[in-house]
Amino acid sequence: MQLFKQLSIKTKLIVMLLVVSLCAMLASTFTCSSAGRSLLTERVFNQLTSLRAAKTYQIEDYFENLYIHSQTLSEDLTIVAAMQEFNTAYRELEKSTVPADFDKKIDTYYQTQFLPRLARTNEGSPVVASYTPKTTAARYLQYYYTVANPNPVGKKLLLDDPGDGSSYSRVHARYQPIFRNLVQKYGYYDMFLIDPQGTVVYTVFKETDFTTNFTNGPYKESNLAEAIAAARVANGKGYVKIVDFKPYSPSGSAPAAFIAAPIFNGSQFIGILAFQLPVDKINNVMTGNKQWKQNGLGDSGESYLVGSDYLMRSASRFQIENPKGHAKTLRSIGTDEKTINKIKEFNTTILLQLVQTKAVKEALFGKQGTQVINDYRNIPVLSSYAPLNIDGLRWVILAEIDVSEAYAPIHSFEKTVLIGATLIIALITLVAMWLTTIFVKPINTLIKSARKVGAGEFDAVVTSGSQDEFGELAKSFNQTIGSLRTETKLIEQKNRENEALVLNIFSPAIAKRLKQGDREIAEQISNVSVLFSDLDRFTKLSQMMSAQEVVSLLNELVTAFDEMTDKYGLEKIKTIGDGYMAVCGLSVPRLDHDKRTVDFALEMLSFVRRFNYEKGLHLDLRLGMNSGDVVAGVIGKNKLLYDVWGDTVNIANRLKSACPPGAILVSQNVCDRLHDLYDFEFFGEIQEPGKEKLVAWQLKSSQMTVSVGGEEVYE
Repeated sequence: MQLFKQLSIKTKLIVMLLVVSLCAMLASTFTCSSAGRSLLTERVFNQLTSLRAAKTYQIEDYFENLYIHSQTLSEDLTIVAAMQEFNTAYRELEKSTVPADFDKKIDTYYQTQFLPRLARTNEGSPVVASYTPKTTAARYLQYYYTVANPNPVGKKLLLDDPGDGSSYSRVHARYQPIFRNLVQKYGYYDMFLIDPQGTVVYTVFKETDFTTNFTNGPYKESNLAEAIAAARVANGKGYVKIVDFKPYSPSGSAPAAFIAAPIFNGSQFIGILAFQLPVDKINNVMTGNKQWKQNGLGDSGESYLVGSDYLMRSASRFQIENPKGHAKTLRSIGTDEKTINKIKEFNTTILLQLVQTKAVKEALFGKQGTQVINDYRNIPVLSSYAPLNIDGLRWVILAEIDVSEAYAPIHSFEKTVLIGATLIIALITLVAMWLTTIFVKPINTLIKSARKVGAGEFDAVVTSGSQDEFGELAKSFNQTIGSLRTETKLIEQKNRENEALVLNIFSPAIAKRLKQGDREIAEQISNVSVLFSDLDRFTKLSQMMSAQEVVSLLNELVTAFDEMTDKYGLEKIKTIGDGYMAVCGLSVPRLDHDKRTVDFALEMLSFVRRFNYEKGLHLDLRLGMNSGDVVAGVIGKNKLLYDVWGDTVNIANRLKSACPPGAILVSQNVCDRLHDLYDFEFFGEIQEPGKEKLVAWQLKSSQMTVSVGGEEVYE
């Protein structure tokens, strides 16, 4: 032990090389973790890209099949015959008569069945007359196939023949089972036959779009109307138009997309075949029939579609699995409540969930790639993205998984390494502690003494039993403390005197700058309010009082004014005899500097009047106030003075000089800024030789009622 005390500090520092082993271990851990993270990221991105490519093929193939199927069916002889027969039967009904009670029941149906569903998801109050059928054939068919249909909404396709005996019903009874089977077999939502004028003469589901004209009817702005318009101007067979998802009113404003193709009989255009595309089919492809885990997407991965308007075209996994949790997440990122309610109402995020991420933007520009981004929930994810190649649709596809889940294996590895490192560190620490206890004992002694000195105990003495550098350091420390003790006492005394003097002369902000050694303090300051006050009758009163009484009286008033400056955020610049000058917005910018100054002036008047009442005096104040720009700075070398200059100051002083006792005069710009808050009256123009005219306004609210001792004193 004695030998160790005689060793040099350099020799003792060899023990500190233990730290090198710890650094080496941490460096190797970091290297392994970084390499593992890089490899894991590459593997996850490859997996997401493979999944995205598979989904891309499925979606593009699905729409290609829709295109081919619609094109083929539009040329099928059964469809051509049905179009002709429904057209003919529909025209015959134009000559029929619709009983009055039919119209009443149609209106009732729209009021009780259709409009309530529409109003739940649309703003305003829909007018029933805007949607009810207008032509004889339309009212006739909607009554029998929609209103009087005994099947509930969504099941009205089960009615083949309403039993009205019309030619239309005979045609309908023959084709409805065929087309109903076609829709159900291929998974379409609905099928439409539209005549050349744009009137829907047949649908499978018999919603309110049945018998509606899409050229001039209530749904002429819908995407189905867009598809019909495109098919009507087609040059010939083989044309197919796909339109993107939009809210579709006949389906309760649920998202709907359509595909339409013209029907020709030889070279004659006789109508249009249209299908309402199923949302479920697209969702099943993108969600893998809701088997995300089996598709390698774990607990947070998903693939979805986004349109050119940055809105989803397939459902969000998180909305499907946990609607309440998804709604909570949307609220946390600032999604408006109306959108959240619509997502809940339709139980889908299609056309409702905004996905304006970096990946979507790049994919819409035709790029494909992988990145770590924040997704539409503002959660970090690994994202693989690409545009889709579907005629008529500008969509992109993304496959993503949360960063936290993707990096879970590396986090587990880091945790295992951390546990092992902790055990090794514990062993090294035990050995190092035994060695450093001996090594740092002299240092600890010095530290304790230094802390005592830092706490103000300058009588601390260090005793070292070693004969090395620490022993020499202890002797020097004790000598230094002795000198420091004497010098500190002297410095503290001088500092207290200086600080007290500076704070008495300057504001805290200026005093701080002076204390930091800044001697050239000068600045142009905008938007400040300057106030001058003068005690009326004080000079006459001082002639009747002793010097001590005069100083005591003036000190009491100035002290009160100083307290008011702190209250209203003003700074006292100076007092000259019974004059008082203060500025607001000087050291601390204030938007309401003029209002604060007016309130300060009012309280000064109130205080003086209360002071008069208590002392039995007849003093009064004359106050002038102006707002604008000033120059402020510290002048002098041995005797410093902080002052302000400029026209703003001069005008305030002129207003004070012209002010009658007990009043407040303000300049034109103060009146303009505060006339909505205070009552001003025109005082007049102040004209002094060699100076410009000055317009003055008197603050009427300066005539106050002062409450003293429960009694009201009017000044």
